[in-house]
Amino acid sequence: MTKGMIVVESPTKVKTLQKFLGDDYIIKASVGHVKDLPEDELGVDIEKDFQPKYVTIPGKKKILGELKKASQKVKQIYLAPDPDREGEAIAWHIAEEIGNHDKKIYRVLFNEITQKAVLEALKKPGTLQQSLYEAQQARRILDRLVGYQVSPILWEKVRRGLSAGRVQSVAVRIICEREREIQSFVPQEYWSLTATLKGKDSPISFNAKLIKWKGKKVNLTNEADALTMKKRLESIPFVVSKIIEQERQRHPLPPFITSRLQQEASRKLSLSAYKTMRVAQKLYEGVDLGGAGTVGLITYMRTDSPRVSTEAIHQVREWIKDRFGETYLPSKPNHYKSRKGAQEAHEAIRPTSMDLDPETIKAYLSKDEYALYKLIWDRFVASQMASATFLQTTVEIKASEAIFTATGSVPIFPGFMALYVESEDNHLSSNGKAEEEEGKLPRLSEGESLELLGLTPKQHFTQPPPRFSEATLIKELEEKGIGRPSTYATILSTIKEKGYVRLEKGRFYPTELGYIVNDLLVVNFPDIVNVEFTALMEENLDKIEEGEKGWVETLREFYAPFEKDLAMAKVSMRDVKREQIPTDAVCEKCGSKMVKRWGKRGYFLACSSYPKCRFTREIEENDENQKIETDVTCEKCGSPMVVKHGKFGRFLACSNYPTCKSTQSLRTGVRCPQEGCEGMLVERRTRKGRTFYGCTQYPDCTFALWDKPIPEPCPHCQAPFLIEKTGKEGTIKRCYRKECGYRASE
Repeated sequence: MTKGMIVVESPTKVKTLQKFLGDDYIIKASVGHVKDLPEDELGVDIEKDFQPKYVTIPGKKKILGELKKASQKVKQIYLAPDPDREGEAIAWHIAEEIGNHDKKIYRVLFNEITQKAVLEALKKPGTLQQSLYEAQQARRILDRLVGYQVSPILWEKVRRGLSAGRVQSVAVRIICEREREIQSFVPQEYWSLTATLKGKDSPISFNAKLIKWKGKKVNLTNEADALTMKKRLESIPFVVSKIIEQERQRHPLPPFITSRLQQEASRKLSLSAYKTMRVAQKLYEGVDLGGAGTVGLITYMRTDSPRVSTEAIHQVREWIKDRFGETYLPSKPNHYKSRKGAQEAHEAIRPTSMDLDPETIKAYLSKDEYALYKLIWDRFVASQMASATFLQTTVEIKASEAIFTATGSVPIFPGFMALYVESEDNHLSSNGKAEEEEGKLPRLSEGESLELLGLTPKQHFTQPPPRFSEATLIKELEEKGIGRPSTYATILSTIKEKGYVRLEKGRFYPTELGYIVNDLLVVNFPDIVNVEFTALMEENLDKIEEGEKGWVETLREFYAPFEKDLAMAKVSMRDVKREQIPTDAVCEKCGSKMVKRWGKRGYFLACSSYPKCRFTREIEENDENQKIETDVTCEKCGSPMVVKHGKFGRFLACSNYPTCKSTQSLRTGVRCPQEGCEGMLVERRTRKGRTFYGCTQYPDCTFALWDKPIPEPCPHCQAPFLIEKTGKEGTIKRCYRKECGYRASE
């Protein structure tokens, strides 16, 4: 007879567990949630302490029937959905459906899907955790109250199909406010003065930057100041006044938690948060390794604790010693503190076995699985390696009353950096000025006279704060306490799918729709989109989980002011759908004034005499300053073409519109390289909004590129054009022929 029935979420886990446990257990999958609030109604009885009305999810009736039937054959039931709030809710709902008095129902948590971990969990099963379930239930009800009561108001006032969310709306607000900050930013001019110097006995020159004049921080605000200073210093001797050498250490970072994994996978692998979590889920649930069968490769991927088990630390230290040697191993294991409010239930994300290094199992993994697994592996191993050591040299150089400095850094011992270095998003200081990178310095001595090879003044402008990438937006949400790491992937996907933001070259831009919805919510629901308020709600949900606060009490505190905002918004929210904004434009058909109105595709111009006159036309670029004129002439009337934005991206339109309605795809000036093709490469956009460059002869010619082609011949192989890509490394130009290998940065 079987020992019991185990219920997990994923069918993939069923296969993995069956390999470990054989026929001793019946193993079934719930395939996610089995019960939820109904889709066609609020499903929350506000008058009766927010009691939820759960119903069986469509399509899950058959699964519940199978679980009930299988449960009749056993005395013990082990509920093993994922070890988090959502998993706890699934376990509770299954228990409600299949439990009865003669069944013993246990809760088991698999932090990793390995034979040892599974067997140990089954030996020491726990019970269902009510506080964890109530925290999930409170979150679900909060999200339902906001989504199902605010969204219909947006449908009425703006457009059907829109949604508001307790966390997603805050994310949109953060993006909108950053964009407005960028648009209103006024660059400040400043100048630097750099001396190119050489020691008497050294053939190597180096640069030093002017930092002080007459004991005060130098501030060159314009070209005149910079040239005056240059002239003043050109004939003055430069002498090394001070040399400071310091040994500095760079310590390894902790192993990944969910948010850090999403950030680093975005920066290093260009994976979206959603795809990162999907691939990580597969690595956690198990990958078929041929003769070894299906094996779970990483620990549970939804965690915000850097804690690592003693056994795992022992294994990785042995691996480091064998692979790198004793010098790369610190005398004691490295330990890392959790951030305030972190959930300590699970370990950090790490490999389940040090015997399964990425190269050994690469053949069994997809490209993304291998890349993400290697990232997790390298970060985990590096977290237990010795610190890197550098010799940092700072040279102070005196020229009359001016002080120049030069800094160089030389690695002494690579430590963990021999394996892993974290990527960064940008290099701007807090005041918007670019940070200088350190270089190498020649051997110098105090009192040494230096030869001045040149003084170079350079103009700079302060830069606005950068737009958010997926990585930096996740970092911002986490630092402000908005949402949970496990929800970030869904939040980012939702705001893109709803059209509130667009992702262009890896950066978020708010859309016109995003601005409108955000502004309406800020005015009418100030708490919902308030960062501090939303963070406080997250703290309250954590307190419910810890048993420090009641879920009904929390919902009451939220709903009292929210209910008043709802009632007011239904009456006073700006009616974007019906408003008519006067303009100076004149109707081409009847001569009446045109008004600006909102439609499915955004704002458009309509005749004020509607319905008598139904004439409409597109609005020219919302920001006239952004209208881009080109040297392309219209093939029909000879007028200049201008760049416009449409539903499918940018295109060329005749400047003589509406008299001439000719349009063209946006040209690159590059001829298609396919042999025998006479087409040109033009800018196009995929259905999902991603820009690419394809041939005008499509579908006869299917040549296409993701990166922008530019009409410059390759200096190495003389290929007719290069391709250009802008990223965190700046703008990179390279030959479109991969075999050439030419690459240059700007």
